[in-house]
Amino acid sequence: MWNERYSQTEYAFGKNPNDFLVEVIQQIPKGIVLCLAEGEGRNAVYLAQQGCQVTAVDASPVGLEKAHKLAAERSVKIETIVTDLADFTIQPNSWDAIVSIFCHLPPNLRANIHRQVVSGLRSGGVFVLEAYTPRQLEFKTGGPPNADLMMELTTLRQELDGLEFKQTAEVEREIQEGLFHQGHSAVVQLLAMKP
Repeated sequence: MWNERYSQTEYAFGKNPNDFLVEVIQQIPKGIVLCLAEGEGRNAVYLAQQGCQVTAVDASPVGLEKAHKLAAERSVKIETIVTDLADFTIQPNSWDAIVSIFCHLPPNLRANIHRQVVSGLRSGGVFVLEAYTPRQLEFKTGGPPNADLMMELTTLRQELDGLEFKQTAEVEREIQEGLFHQGHSAVVQLLAMKP
């Protein structure tokens, strides 16, 4: 499904970075950054433009090919890994930051990935996440059609036990990201740090 979505000439979620990522960029270390479910690379390329060394992981080779194209267009380099997150291991103490923007996974896989995020960050490392909450089903302006794939702050606090939560919110906001995230939306946002 993602290869098909990314096979269009246009970028499905646009070429500009996510608003929340831009809002917290000053709090992200300019080091080695991992982007989960990065698709066509808009956030990875933005992070590379800010001086980060970025690795983008996604299951879609078509999406990541477009990510390289966008990186070349913006005169930066990114690393990419084509793999399903179910088959990916986040190495312990390896990352200065990990970014998860609209990475919607089944609950068991999500909990596993979030445990790996906690162990994968170096001391002082930062985790940035924005995702749709179940309230998004009322708005139908993007995201999965299933509440199980969405996230809430209470669950995230449990799954990310071991991180210090610096900034958290469940909010409604206008999102204008390409063709598939358009309009009034219900999201959870967080920035957390590994002590």
